Amino acid sequence: MRLKLVRENINIDFFSKARIWLGISLVMMVVALGSFFTQGLAFGIDFQGGTSIRTQSEVSVDVAAYRAALEPLGLGDVSIAEVNDPSFDDNQHVAMIRIQAQEGDERIATETVDAIEAALTTLEPTLTFQSIESVGPKVSGELINTAILAVALAVAAILLYIWMRFEWQFAVGAVLALVHDVLLTIGIFSELQIKFDLAIIAALLTIVGYSINDTVIVFDRVRENLRKYKQKDLKEVLNLSINETLSRTLMTSVTTLLALVSLYVLGGDVIRGFVFAMIWGVVIGTYSSIFVASTVLLVLGVKRDWSKKDPSAGTRYAHIDT
Repeated sequence: MRLKLVRENINIDFFSKARIWLGISLVMMVVALGSFFTQGLAFGIDFQGGTSIRTQSEVSVDVAAYRAALEPLGLGDVSIAEVNDPSFDDNQHVAMIRIQAQEGDERIATETVDAIEAALTTLEPTLTFQSIESVGPKVSGELINTAILAVALAVAAILLYIWMRFEWQFAVGAVLALVHDVLLTIGIFSELQIKFDLAIIAALLTIVGYSINDTVIVFDRVRENLRKYKQKDLKEVLNLSINETLSRTLMTSVTTLLALVSLYVLGGDVIRGFVFAMIWGVVIGTYSSIFVASTVLLVLGVKRDWSKKDPSAGTRYAHIDT
């Protein structure tokens, strides 16, 4: 007996409210952009520059006492937050201390680290330093530019690939879906003010790959069915293609989410931002493959005068039964 998330011969009309889906996506993108331009992103040390110190002690973190102990050192802007994690022991209390980039220094001086350690261990003798990460202002600026370039080049390369493999209408639909996914991911990080660092850029690139994989599978079946059902309306062909690949899409998404949710709960706070981005990306990527990319393709239309039938088109996933 095999598990089936979708019954056989399912026939859902995904395009009965196509304009509503596009409207919802457009509103979410506007909200995401509005949050980005008004609140901005909570950049981590990677992009903001400065030093991040992770401490651990056997007693509860007193943020006010930590701040008072560091104030005489004249470190400038200091952010102190207690890290909560279900996997921590009862006597395991972790704090994250972020210190602004020091003028003229790419890395925090060893003497400054020693002074911070002395000030905090005087306050709490059981305190230990778990990690120290420093990024200078110049490096952080270069990382921002490189990260933006990496995401832009990835989307451009995908646009070129889809354009060569399919028709230009497919390429536009796929890239708009990717832009939709990236914008909404950045928007949720801006709205919730979750730390945005290089790990999130890696998550964005992974989301782009995951989303385009789903989209290409749907488009491959669309191209096959366009040749197979030459008299059917484009809307009917799109509905048929999505329904035929829906079982595979949902099974892939659900199994991926099972692993990601486990990592989010048990993986600790260090990777939690990355895993959150991946969970959001899988959900929004699955949505965009069905309701954004295909709807854009329906709006743009596709030519129906292929003279040759490609026997290999769409057959790679033709016999998948989940």
